[in-house]
Amino acid sequence: MRPQFLPDLPALLVEECRRVLVVADLHFGIESGLARAGVHVHSRSRARAARLIAAIEETNPDLVLLLGDVKHSVPLTSRQEFAELPQVFAAVRARAPLRVVPGNHDGGIARFLEEDELLQADGVVIDGVGYLHGHTHLAPALRGGLVVAGHLHPAVTLCDEVGCSLRAEPAYVYTPLIGEYEGTRLLAIPAACEFSGGVDVLELPQSGLGPLARCIDEEHAEVWLRDGTYIGTFGEIREQRRA
Repeated sequence: MRPQFLPDLPALLVEECRRVLVVADLHFGIESGLARAGVHVHSRSRARAARLIAAIEETNPDLVLLLGDVKHSVPLTSRQEFAELPQVFAAVRARAPLRVVPGNHDGGIARFLEEDELLQADGVVIDGVGYLHGHTHLAPALRGGLVVAGHLHPAVTLCDEVGCSLRAEPAYVYTPLIGEYEGTRLLAIPAACEFSGGVDVLELPQSGLGPLARCIDEEHAEVWLRDGTYIGTFGEIREQRRA
């Protein structure tokens, strides 16, 4: 697998036999969800969609693969999502084939998709690489190989002698899996939605975010920033914070 990091979205381009643009956790409709909780922010949906389209045009992929939580509201679909999702999907289809692996926020998303665009929630294998949202157990076909997933919203914070030098920056986590998924490797990718927040990488194994999170190998897990800058292992990040 030859990965290319696209920091502006963020997203991942995976190139084997096909060029697959992988995007996770867009959370269209999150602004209306925040408003219902009493937090009012200007909608960033148009800018988020523009970043998605720019990434497609930059990479010219053979396939756009959305790794779940394309929409935000659960269990229903909000008016904002009804208005925005058809336009977003039409813009993607005009540029490349589209597939969606549904996430835990994607109830009802099938109504916006065409035949064959909605994949199984427990994952799909494309060119030898497994893909899923990350909230479910792995399909048998994904076990023992490399799995790319969203859902975990990994973020990293670094501190130096004068204070915090990097706070909650979206990050990639690459790790062998242990326990029930021993022999499988995970690449967890950051959320593409700027409002969806992040989980500190060192807290992921105890986060309760699902079977993949609790199988992270804390001794060997490694972290990259969304532009591909290597940060280090979980152990090195933990030691850096203690310094």
